Amino acid sequence: MANTGDRIRAIREKRGLTQDQLADKAKISTGFLSDVENGKRNVSSENLLKIANALGASADYLLRGETRETNHRQPVVIPPELSEAAGDLGLSYTQTLETLEAHNSVVARRSTKETKRLSVEEWKEFYRAIKRVFG
Repeated sequence: MANTGDRIRAIREKRGLTQDQLADKAKISTGFLSDVENGKRNVSSENLLKIANALGASADYLLRGETRETNHRQPVVIPPELSEAAGDLGLSYTQTLETLEAHNSVVARRSTKETKRLSVEEWKEFYRAIKRVFG
């Protein structure tokens, strides 16, 4: 049965990347990547996200080998405050979506209560914080 390392290796090879190239793109060491692919080390959520982003794969797929049903996806709604912040920061559509997904991920883990809407400045601060942590 395939594990996370097996799935990382399979996608890396499908993309035609060497371990050195993927490690460089993900800003991790080649030795660490090799250990993960060979099942010798577990991967933290931070490094999994780096690898997933470098591969253009979902962390969900890398962890569990499952993909979401695309037919049941809800439309993406970008809050107007985030849209304005993205314009001010010069973010691409992809960067804007990644910021929204990061925010939704953090909120989903923190509370089941309805959250307050962020202001334009709060979205900018959130984006800068994510960039500091994940580069």
